[in-house]
Amino acid sequence: MADASPIPQVSDPLASAFIQFMEVERRSSSRTLDLYDHALSEFRHRHIGFTNWHALTSDDFRKYLFEMMKRELERSTIRLHFAALRSFFKWLTRRQGWTTNPLLDVQLPKQEKKLPVVLTLTQVVEMLALPLALPKSPRSPEWGPERDTAILELFYSTGMRLAELTSVNVEDVDAYSDTVRVIGKGRKERLLPVGSHAMLAIQRYRQKAGIQSGPLFLSKLRKRITPQALADVVDKYWKASGMPIHVTPHKLRHSFATHLLNNGADLRSVQELLGHASLSTTQIYTHVSTQRMKEVYEAAHPRAKSNQ
Repeated sequence: MADASPIPQVSDPLASAFIQFMEVERRSSSRTLDLYDHALSEFRHRHIGFTNWHALTSDDFRKYLFEMMKRELERSTIRLHFAALRSFFKWLTRRQGWTTNPLLDVQLPKQEKKLPVVLTLTQVVEMLALPLALPKSPRSPEWGPERDTAILELFYSTGMRLAELTSVNVEDVDAYSDTVRVIGKGRKERLLPVGSHAMLAIQRYRQKAGIQSGPLFLSKLRKRITPQALADVVDKYWKASGMPIHVTPHKLRHSFATHLLNNGADLRSVQELLGHASLSTTQIYTHVSTQRMKEVYEAAHPRAKSNQ
């Protein structure tokens, strides 16, 4: 978010109708809805003299862009806010009959390319072993270590997003084909292969917890585990591991993709596994793989550096 301070709430029927469209017709996630609602509210709040959306020009948005850059906001934050504004005006022209879109002529700063941080295979293996190796917490259910092992194994085995893993049901996991059905962004379904280590961990967890149907991963109250609780599981074992890299579910996803490419997987297959709509989104992992190869080359080749 661009600013943590509260934004005065004002009546904006157009913005409200747009958010409802995103929720009902586009089936956007609650996180996306909150982001878009905040972006529209923040523009109204910060644009001096705002009266209505129809009166705005390209210059108004250029001034807003300049003001965001003066506040030294990250480019990713700026681009997220303008993505919301652009979606709003696209909806106004396509659904509300507006004839002009002032955002078409506004050029945004290019996205900074940050390479994803990934774990080594050794680090991943060490972390996956921790739930069953550490003393069980008295606050954890009897089947807690097995559940946590299955969570970590399935994260790394499939590269699933946090929300996707939360939504997995017992019926989605097919032990005969070693696959799991996932509902991703935009309610798109994909079938992912599951490795033998993850399948075995799921089997052991289900047996110990006595789970026959419904949500796969349960809280200690035997309700579907929340995304925050899932993230807390990963955080717990990262802290126990002592790794300098802050391990999150998304970093396990990064590691999954990078390790596949390092071992010869093609980019299109990795795109399908990750559920990326665009191949360009997946291509950042090729840069990671290339960087790792350069590091290995420079460390190992006798004539890689001028002082050798």
